[in-house]
Amino acid sequence: MIKNFSHNTKEELKYYVYVYSDPDTKKPFYVGKGKGNRVFQHLDDQSENDKVHKINEIKTRGKEPIIEILAHGLDNETALKVEAAAIDLIGIKNLTNRQRRHKSSSYGKIEVSLLDARYSHEKLNPEDIIDNIMFIRINKRYRNDMSPLELYESTRGYWRLKIENAKKVDYVLSVYDGMVLEVYEVAEWFPALSTYMGSREKRSPDDLKGRYEFVGQIANDNIRKQYVDKSVRDFFTFGESNPIKYIWGNE
Repeated sequence: MIKNFSHNTKEELKYYVYVYSDPDTKKPFYVGKGKGNRVFQHLDDQSENDKVHKINEIKTRGKEPIIEILAHGLDNETALKVEAAAIDLIGIKNLTNRQRRHKSSSYGKIEVSLLDARYSHEKLNPEDIIDNIMFIRINKRYRNDMSPLELYESTRGYWRLKIENAKKVDYVLSVYDGMVLEVYEVAEWFPALSTYMGSREKRSPDDLKGRYEFVGQIANDNIRKQYVDKSVRDFFTFGESNPIKYIWGNE
């Protein structure tokens, strides 16, 4: 197997999207984007991650991973879109990629009603909010095939916040890519790990200090109609990293 491209090949490839697959099962286990010789760099990677472990496991069989170029001759923006589509098509659960790329939230797989809501630009206006609400952005946790329970658990914990502010909240709005996915009526807030959760994130005890989780239920239909599928992008400034934001509608 070659370990680098010729100069002419690199010129023709431009940006490309590539796939690593197991030589025995033919199943893909990693999708990436790059240019030049980026596609080969994983073979010598010494990092501690699932991708490297898989490559090393294949090498112990005396074989090499299958490396294929999925699409080439692309500009950077197009390559990001193709990469996002490939990851979503295969499924992040079936890959060693740590997470969906940032362009997946914009161009990756999405349920049709949510896509229509995104581009119909039906925005939630500040003056329409009469409740004390908390936005929780779950961009890194969201999957298109989440069950209602998985969405609830991904939204309800664990968050670093001021508990005195959280206890004033009437509803928590689960937000992905600037769109409201669901609304929960909060019953109570608890310190992290206080209540049962079907899927637990692996966190160190020190990291869980000052973090909380809530218990609640999906809000009634009248409240859901007010918020669900509305765009709330305007409530966040560009580059804002805190996933939590309060809106005090009763003040």
